[in-house]
Amino acid sequence: MTEGLNQKLNAVSGELHAPTDPLAVPLADPLADSYDVVVVGGGAAGLNGALMLARARRSVAVIDAGQPRNAPADAVHGLMAREGMSPAELLERGRREVRHYGGHVVRGEVSAAPRTRNGFEVTLSDGRTVRARRLLLATGLVDELPQVPGLRERWGRDVVHCPYCHGWEVRDRAIGVLASGPMAMHQALLFRQWSADVTLFSHTMPPPTEEQSEQLAARGIRVVEGEVAGLRITEDRLSGVRLGDGTVIDRDTVAVASRLVARAGFLAAFGLRTAEHPLGEYVPGDATGRTEVPGLWAAGNLTDPAAQVGAAAASGAMAAAQINADLVNEETEQAVAAARAHADAVDPTGSQGPQGPADAA
Repeated sequence: MTEGLNQKLNAVSGELHAPTDPLAVPLADPLADSYDVVVVGGGAAGLNGALMLARARRSVAVIDAGQPRNAPADAVHGLMAREGMSPAELLERGRREVRHYGGHVVRGEVSAAPRTRNGFEVTLSDGRTVRARRLLLATGLVDELPQVPGLRERWGRDVVHCPYCHGWEVRDRAIGVLASGPMAMHQALLFRQWSADVTLFSHTMPPPTEEQSEQLAARGIRVVEGEVAGLRITEDRLSGVRLGDGTVIDRDTVAVASRLVARAGFLAAFGLRTAEHPLGEYVPGDATGRTEVPGLWAAGNLTDPAAQVGAAAASGAMAAAQINADLVNEETEQAVAAARAHADAVDPTGSQGPQGPADAA
């Protein structure tokens, strides 16, 4: 029964076994001259938003730069019914579902999107342009890591950031938490939920306060002072953290709170600025993703840095529903105006035939 259900779900995506490489399938959909909505970003938020819009019978195109933030990860976690699926397969299924309902998914990177009288003119880095009545930004974030040799190379493997994303996979291991920002204390206490062997490396941050030291000691979390100079790798596995004085502390996993930087370079042209967040920066919007720029919505990590895949997808759906409602309101106003203009053309005097309403009464 389960196998049959999976086959039905997969049939919507167009095939039973999706490729695992996010770049393996060319995004070769044609790019039309104009759309109701252009979605910038092909991650969970962008694709789910596009799916909602396509099902609402909107013309929609997703412009996907092919740089998903979770590409280094082996699997998606904490997402009901898709637990353990590779990020690449999840995205490929999403693309196929959008296409199933008539949406376009196009490989490209947006370089500019100035406002026009009727919406936006979106320009891609290769020179292609497309008009959009509304714009949904779901470009996501970039993880900015501390300048410690080896961190980037191990990122998503045995250098991790989110206990809810990776905690189960590193449970009961020797975990080191690299203090590189204000979230280090919180991160150390969280990872203690998954392992009794947690060490906080103060690195370049001030040592814990007296209150923090008491909390760490009560939870059995060791504090090591001194700047971290690098990692020890043994047979392609992290085996230790090397301090500046040459001391190596055995660790199997390193947790680090990256600074999250919004992929929103072209937003400055709108006058829309990013705002500071404890985790980095984000694009402000209301609960539906509507920004202060008319016709422009934002969804996913771009507007909520803490959102996991499920929350990002949900925000894309919410924004899409609001965009569709906004378009419906606009179209209704246009229809009313057209109906009135037609009535005036038929009867310029405004009377209703030989007898006006008062005479009829």
